[in-house]
Amino acid sequence: MPDKETSFVQRIFSQVPATYELVNHVLTLGLDMLWRRRAARVAAAAGGSQWADLCTGTGETAACLARLAARGTTVYAVDFSQPMLEEARRKAGAAGIAFVLSDISALPFPDESLDLITMSFATRNINASRAILVRRIAEFHRVLKRGGRFVSLETSQPPWPSIRTLRDLYVRLFVEFIGRRISGCRTAYAYLAKTIPRFYTAEELIEIIREAGFQEATFQRLLLGVAAIHQGVKQ
Repeated sequence: MPDKETSFVQRIFSQVPATYELVNHVLTLGLDMLWRRRAARVAAAAGGSQWADLCTGTGETAACLARLAARGTTVYAVDFSQPMLEEARRKAGAAGIAFVLSDISALPFPDESLDLITMSFATRNINASRAILVRRIAEFHRVLKRGGRFVSLETSQPPWPSIRTLRDLYVRLFVEFIGRRISGCRTAYAYLAKTIPRFYTAEELIEIIREAGFQEATFQRLLLGVAAIHQGVKQ
């Protein structure tokens, strides 16, 4: 049975699929699209023929992966929100994607069956606690083949205090306000505004990924550290 926080996140994201992408694009001035494409290129370089984008939402990253995938590659788009998956299925290019309704805490894939797992702007949403986040990323490790890769695109903490202060001011003034005005859902973007400043630094998230069993864990900062791409390899 899902924990209370999982049920809460599932409920609020099921309320915003129609406006989810628009709000993201407005809040990031379109940078989220560029970052997704960059993360997808990093992920696709690992190769393999069984890829899964977890917490896919409206399927933006899954669509990026599908465009980069070699012939014969299966791209799964996994989410626990049926309304989000329904929105994703309407996306151009969705015809070649296999959509899966599932909670990421217990993935419906056999051990060592996937070559690649990606996740974009959702690692914060599965972070009910540090221990739970480690356990959930360990589930990703379970279903990856040896040599398989986990790639996470997520907001991060700028290492420079002045940049972090400016980021926090922007989040406080605009995230909830703009998200509510466009989507009509205050709760979802109040939650977002709360989680961004409290999430881990890039270095802390790397340690969590390593604790979950991954080796060769690295990260690259984006836009002065307001976001980052993390990756780990299963040995």
